[in-house]
Amino acid sequence: MSGFLDGRANLAGKVAAVVGGGGGIGAGVSLALASAGVDLAICDIDATALAETQSAIGAKGRRVTAMTADATDEAALDAFYDTVERDFPRLDILVNVAGGTKRQFLSEASRADIARDIQRNYGYVIQSVQRAVPLMKRSGEGGSIISFTTIEAHRGAASFSVYAGAKAATTNFTRSMAVELGKDRIRVSCIAPDTTLSHGNMAAMPPSFAEGFMKLPPHVQGKGMEMYIPRREQPPVDALADAVLFLGSDLSTFVSGMTLHVDGGTMAAAGFLDWPFGDGFVPTPLAGTLARLYREGDEA
Repeated sequence: MSGFLDGRANLAGKVAAVVGGGGGIGAGVSLALASAGVDLAICDIDATALAETQSAIGAKGRRVTAMTADATDEAALDAFYDTVERDFPRLDILVNVAGGTKRQFLSEASRADIARDIQRNYGYVIQSVQRAVPLMKRSGEGGSIISFTTIEAHRGAASFSVYAGAKAATTNFTRSMAVELGKDRIRVSCIAPDTTLSHGNMAAMPPSFAEGFMKLPPHVQGKGMEMYIPRREQPPVDALADAVLFLGSDLSTFVSGMTLHVDGGTMAAAGFLDWPFGDGFVPTPLAGTLARLYREGDEA
């Protein structure tokens, strides 16, 4: 069965560029591609994580070029693509992983905060795609462009407004490019995770969040995710890497302009939470939960 799927996926021998491919989710994506027989060019702002991932890819017998680069720096990103063009005769897959934010209301954000969030969640993606497309066209065989967005691009995300807006722009940019590049057999898609067990997601929250969370008893720490995610657990990095393998492979030859939600069902739930104390799946807590949260006579 694995031989059949390998043949249908046709990943072995292809070349991928992963922007933000050194650590966290990006490392998981890079290593999964390498395990599937893909050669890689990766860049990341974290030099230490990048070196570790480069070494791990090399240990799998795959060719790898790695460059320490901040994807939001136009000159640095151009330098990365110059290296890709020099080192590889073709480019089949691009994965834009880099991104991030910090929880912050718009009224508290500086102009620099706003510009940073737009550039690292949308601006660099435009440049990355623009540089990658001519390299993909060289083979005449098309390719696949995959950008990470977020569930927040599809809902009103209070305290993440600029981030959510920028990711929504990336999502619609992806649709538009899918139409532009269809004739070239280049597919353009998005992956929209929700909360995942990654350093980036934890870094987005204020320190008080992590501190308060760690004070909870171990048996309580996972209860919020059990209520929030229908699957009752956070998607691991491997689940996101699997989505990249699918969208980057020939298994998705006619999938383009789409957003693949890898979230355990939270997008489908659209606000229905599995409240405790007998309330079950409803948008708002009912008597069982409310009675526990707001004891009679307590202030709301």
